[in-house]
Amino acid sequence: MSGEANAPPATSPRAPRPGIQKSSGAVTKKGDRGAKEKPATVLPPVGEEEPKNPEEYQCAGNLEVDFAELCTRWGYTDFPKVVTRPRPQLTFAPSASTSEKPTLDDQRLSGSCSLNSLESKYVYFRPTIQVELEPEDKSVKEIYIRGWKVEERILGIFSKCLPSLSQLQAINLWKVGLTDKTLTTFIALLPLCSSTLRKVSLEGNPLPEQSYHKLMAADSTIAHLSLRNNSIDDHGARLLGQALSTLHSCNRTLVSLNLGFNHIGDEGAGYIADGLRLNRSLLWLSLAHNRIQDKGALKLAEVLRPFELTHIEVVERRRLLLEKGSQERSRSPSTSRHGDSKTERDKNQLMGVSSFALVEKDKMQTVKTPKGLGKKKEKSGEVVKKEEKSGPGQSPTQGTPKKEDSAKAGKGKVTIPEQKLSKGKGAKTGSKEKRSILMESELVGEAAETVSPLLEPVEHRDGKVFMPGNKVLLHLNLLRNRITEVGLEAFLTVVRHQAQFAKPKGASKGPVGLLWLSLAKNCFSPQCPAYTMIQELMLPRDPINKSKHKEEEPVASCT
Repeated sequence: MSGEANAPPATSPRAPRPGIQKSSGAVTKKGDRGAKEKPATVLPPVGEEEPKNPEEYQCAGNLEVDFAELCTRWGYTDFPKVVTRPRPQLTFAPSASTSEKPTLDDQRLSGSCSLNSLESKYVYFRPTIQVELEPEDKSVKEIYIRGWKVEERILGIFSKCLPSLSQLQAINLWKVGLTDKTLTTFIALLPLCSSTLRKVSLEGNPLPEQSYHKLMAADSTIAHLSLRNNSIDDHGARLLGQALSTLHSCNRTLVSLNLGFNHIGDEGAGYIADGLRLNRSLLWLSLAHNRIQDKGALKLAEVLRPFELTHIEVVERRRLLLEKGSQERSRSPSTSRHGDSKTERDKNQLMGVSSFALVEKDKMQTVKTPKGLGKKKEKSGEVVKKEEKSGPGQSPTQGTPKKEDSAKAGKGKVTIPEQKLSKGKGAKTGSKEKRSILMESELVGEAAETVSPLLEPVEHRDGKVFMPGNKVLLHLNLLRNRITEVGLEAFLTVVRHQAQFAKPKGASKGPVGLLWLSLAKNCFSPQCPAYTMIQELMLPRDPINKSKHKEEEPVASCT
């Protein structure tokens, strides 16, 4: 230690680095003199370059090279390596070569034991950045970081090397010691990444302030979010429910939300249910392995069938209807000025409808866009160009946030991006990437002003206004909660109601309600009549069971 204290002044800010370099074993045996000479020749130039070099380095899109180079320039000597994610299936598949593999593994184990080195014994447990690659061009598709602390400086390095990954689709962080501060830093780097990034998984990262709702902000582009095992309680559920929707705001990009293995109770389930009242983009929700009882189950079931609007919601609905009517009135003189008869006819067909019919049409396109309508859109050159700009990087189920384009028709534009979004994939970014980012920001900014589920057709009963309920949610998982037969009866009512309105219309005409519902392992008998009835009603609605049944039919007929 006395040798380190006498080192030149230039090496003092980087004191931790020589300690890491000397840990190889052979250096310490040579005494203090060797430890004194070696760092003195290496550290001074590195210390001079560090402040400017990280900014000068240009990432080339190769994560392994870029991450290693940036870590070196930032002063790290021992940092995680970028490795391809192991695939266990490939290890067990070739049965013929299994006799050779154990011998190789035995040789490695015996070699490591003879060396008696911790580094070789436990190399499997060292921190790594696992990646999944695209089979065609070997570009990084997904990133997995598990079991080591991701600090602020590492996130700073990620903010420089991740934006160059043009095909990045998912980031998975499992038990990486996130804090509310580092989560804010992580959220800030997400917009810098490619527009193909749609999935974020933060599991096993409990936060004191439970600020996960920031991932679902109005400008978020995340379509799939997993927050399992984060000790989220009713307070966190309230923030998440408000992020799903409030009276004046709504998340329009999130398609799936996994809140399994948390501490959400009845109150928290009520907040999530409130978020589902006016949310029309979420298709998949898991609340498995929580603490939800009958009170929370009743709240969740209530929003999936016709429910009564509150006084505040009724007032807001009337205001939106007045705005809609004034927009339709101002639309008619602007369309008459245009001379092109064909585009004018298309505009009149698409936009010259009542507010109820327009909302009904938009609602149908939330899950699936009718093919016939897509052909009409392609007739207008302006429509196709607009769709190409906004299409890349969007989720296939992200039709809902684009409904606000109907309001732009008053300015002489007809843009209905749902058709392109249903076909477009994130990989087709190409040379129009910058334009697509601008288009997305424009559309998200206008979404909250013009689109609201409060404009859906309603039913009046005894002076009260009833909405048809959330028919967009397709998958609900309530496995292993504390629901009894009381809550079960409420879901039986939901399933019966949704089965009735789904029969005459068919699945191709718009949202049809739940296709998959899991209530197993709760506080009731599996032989309970209500549970049996729910399973019987849901069986023909489950698309997986339908496909299995179709595959088995020809086999049965042959025999």
